[in-house]
Amino acid sequence: MRNEQVLEQLIRRITGPHEQVAAEAAAHVDILTKPPGSLGKLEELVIRLAGITGQSRPCLERRAVIVMAADHGVVAEGVSAFPAEVTPQMVLNFLAGGAAVNVLARHAGADVLCVDIGVNADLEHPELISRKVRKGTANMAKGPAMTRDEAIQAILVGAEVVTSEVDRGTQIFVTGEMGIGNTTASAAVMCALTGISPASAVGRGTGIDDVGLQRKATVVSQALSLNAPHAEDALDVLSKVGGLEIAGLTGVILAASANGCPVVIDGFISTAAALIARQLAPASTAYMIASHTSDESGHAALLREMDLKPMLDLNMRLGEGTGGVLSLHLIDAACRILNEMATFASAGVSHGSSQGEVSS
Repeated sequence: MRNEQVLEQLIRRITGPHEQVAAEAAAHVDILTKPPGSLGKLEELVIRLAGITGQSRPCLERRAVIVMAADHGVVAEGVSAFPAEVTPQMVLNFLAGGAAVNVLARHAGADVLCVDIGVNADLEHPELISRKVRKGTANMAKGPAMTRDEAIQAILVGAEVVTSEVDRGTQIFVTGEMGIGNTTASAAVMCALTGISPASAVGRGTGIDDVGLQRKATVVSQALSLNAPHAEDALDVLSKVGGLEIAGLTGVILAASANGCPVVIDGFISTAAALIARQLAPASTAYMIASHTSDESGHAALLREMDLKPMLDLNMRLGEGTGGVLSLHLIDAACRILNEMATFASAGVSHGSSQGEVSS
């Protein structure tokens, strides 16, 4: 079977959440010992989780961060403050447990799975998931980043990693990535699919100066003009100006949705992948949970475009899945409220009325 047919089958498996289960959870939230709606977004979150999982009392103990790693040929245009060699070096750091995402994941009880989907180096490690599609993308300022089939292949890599984890009992996924140059590719994807200008979409990424920021916007403009990606065709956009890790994360989002698992979207790169997933499968949006607003310039606008409301705003722009892992603590808190909090009846507490509130 051709890869495109496999992708189409995956997309067809994505249906909407369980509305009846969400309604049951909402009804239970309303009889907990608190004024209605007083826990705000935590209430909204746990109702969504119930609908996504089909469990009126969701408990998401087994969780994984999928870190997709790949290189970008566009780095040759001077768009990053760090050299491309940092990508394989950081992959080894993930595998050694020394990166920020490892530290935060240990605190949140999450596994970190590192996938080499396109690192421009030969890497070996017993815990590395080696699924290299190619050694980095081509320079999108000179031509297409990759072929359409390579983009689809990379999406299916992400989907296969999730499917394997679901078989092992994983219940919730966090998107993570590593790839020097990937904020440039993400900005190009954003511009192609939304019409937002490169000047508004690009940010400082690894910490480039004002001259570098202008160069980055120029490079994105050049790539869009040269490759002319079709806004109505997400796969065309992904292959011409995207990245292998962005494609892999698209697959993670699609497969999590198809398996009824919540998928926590990290920062700018992850949200670019979410934008592609939404165009391929609009129903997948219902399974996405936005973790935070990145300090990367275009991220807030991209979240608005996606109508995703983030839980945190900590001026972070590291990527790796760090914001996503931090949000797992809020997800746990929301689930515990539903599962452990007393109802008015069980606690013997009188209900408030429309004219009053439960007294303290």
